[in-house]
Amino acid sequence: MNFPSTQSLTPTRLLWVSVAVAVITIVLKTSAWYITDSVGLLSDAMESFVNLASAMFGLAMVTIAQRPADEDHPYGHHKAEYFSSGFEGALIVGAALAIIWAASHRMFDPQPVQQLGWGLVLSVISSVLNGLLAWVMFRSAKLHRSIALHADAKHLVTDVWTSVGVVVGLGVVLLTGWLWLDAVVAIGVALNILWEGCQLIWRSTQGLMDEALEPELLADIDSTLEQFRHPSIRFDHLSTRRSGQRCFLDMHMHMPARWSLGRAAAVRANVEQALMKAVPGLRASIQLLPSDVEAFLEDEQDPN
Repeated sequence: MNFPSTQSLTPTRLLWVSVAVAVITIVLKTSAWYITDSVGLLSDAMESFVNLASAMFGLAMVTIAQRPADEDHPYGHHKAEYFSSGFEGALIVGAALAIIWAASHRMFDPQPVQQLGWGLVLSVISSVLNGLLAWVMFRSAKLHRSIALHADAKHLVTDVWTSVGVVVGLGVVLLTGWLWLDAVVAIGVALNILWEGCQLIWRSTQGLMDEALEPELLADIDSTLEQFRHPSIRFDHLSTRRSGQRCFLDMHMHMPARWSLGRAAAVRANVEQALMKAVPGLRASIQLLPSDVEAFLEDEQDPN
């Protein structure tokens, strides 16, 4: 049997798979909660509903992000993926607060759990499905530079650890008979996914505010430019930003004023090609300047 390669597993295809897996895990985890009446398993099931909503919204945003540039959006629609990450983070925070609310009542009024063994089996099966999908999604997210896919994969990993915590906690309940521990496990799960949700929201806001490229990519850019540095060629005023799957770079390249325009343009083309090869998805804007000329960069101050 030939399995599809990571290259062929596009963000759109994987998010469709994520929707399907979310539906399956909802059925499994809701069944686990129903047969056990465990608030810990209820918290796990609620996160699966968040998975479904997140995957569906992420699918919509990835579809928008893949639209080509147009007259109204000359730089493309890549930032749409950041809305997916922020939306997913908000859903996770909401789910965490709902879990805490439900578990706090059970803390002071513990209820017996039923058929806990079957409930744990269903939860483990769900965790295996989510874990496998998250592993594939992380690889594809890195390949396609998709923040929406990375956010969904990270959420699935959180879901896996949530389920592990629930299984361990309920295993202790089964061995000791401490019913109050069921509520403690649920609250612990909620605090964990609350932290994850806040991280996703923060990452989304940073992307929308044109955050600079990652340090490893900046190092790749610097090492590439080092190949072209020369007593007669220098680079300055370099700035970068990320927009979803695309990266943007602006900088100045200084050359001797006596060089012909054709020679200068040829060197700039070589630099641009080297940069795009070193950082896939990069769009470089290089302004040519004579060696003894500095550009004025500061915005004029508003006298009012």
